[in-house]
Amino acid sequence: MRQLPEDARCVVELGAGTGVFTRALLDHGIAPRELVVVELNKELHALLCGRFPDALIVNGDARDLRSIVQRAGVSHSVDAVVSGLGFLTMPREIQKQILEAVFAVLGDGRSLIQFTYAPTSPIAADLLDELGLTASRVAFAPLNLPPAFVFRLSRRMA
Repeated sequence: MRQLPEDARCVVELGAGTGVFTRALLDHGIAPRELVVVELNKELHALLCGRFPDALIVNGDARDLRSIVQRAGVSHSVDAVVSGLGFLTMPREIQKQILEAVFAVLGDGRSLIQFTYAPTSPIAADLLDELGLTASRVAFAPLNLPPAFVFRLSRRMA
């Protein structure tokens, strides 16, 4: 949560799983109606709906994020996207589609905060270049099992 902008109000979470980050985002002060949680798995979606009845929990695909955010009633840009998606196991084209959707809803100067289990960027350098993005490792969680890394993906400065 330390990677969220201090003024973050509207946040999207991708691949929420059982809701560990969802709970942390709510505890951090993100209002339930300003948190759009996207989970593809129907069983996990149902679990999340039960655990977080006041949050906007959507059973959907991150590639459809633009329409998901619009249907959720978000009329402004998103302040941050927090992701636990398994980019390392995804085909490049799906990675590209998700990243394009993420950066279409993020406000200027805002970032994707990605949780991953690799010490290097989960997005290949050539795809980052193609999309005009940069990735920097901003945190390490050695007590997580397995140990995890946090990356910030941002638009490249012109």
